[in-house]
Amino acid sequence: MHPTGDEIQEPPEVEVEVVIEIPRGSFLKRGSTGQIDFVSPLPCPFNYGSVPNYLGLEGDLLDAVVLGPRLPAGVRRRVKAWGAVTLTDRGMSDDKLICAERPPGPAVRRRVLQFFHFYAKCKGLLNLWRRRPGRNACEGWCEARYALARARPRDEAWRGSPIEF
Repeated sequence: MHPTGDEIQEPPEVEVEVVIEIPRGSFLKRGSTGQIDFVSPLPCPFNYGSVPNYLGLEGDLLDAVVLGPRLPAGVRRRVKAWGAVTLTDRGMSDDKLICAERPPGPAVRRRVLQFFHFYAKCKGLLNLWRRRPGRNACEGWCEARYALARARPRDEAWRGSPIEF
């Protein structure tokens, strides 16, 4: 079980390169290949992207959230990863690195976790509508190093996720 945002002490710094796929405030949810996954009724509260050098547990690029001001789609940024949120989507674990210039405090971690708890419920409804079974849930916060240790380096053969989202 992962600790809540309040129980986490400041982890050691980890720096990664992130490519922004969904700018903060966007209604379009795009995947790592650029295809539109869905149109959201609510704007994304964070810059959302991926770490192009790593694959997550589900075989797609490792997801990353970049806190702070809106960043344009396609921007590459080296940022510090201060933690990660583990999401279960159709029964598959999917870590999302939480990145920012400085460590997010307890209130920010709570808001990030609240968003992903809500997102998991909404994604569960979307998966039900798409007839894609499996459990959807936010499993909580973990250290960025843990999420990176679970990921695997991307090799030249990778051409996109083997899973349809």
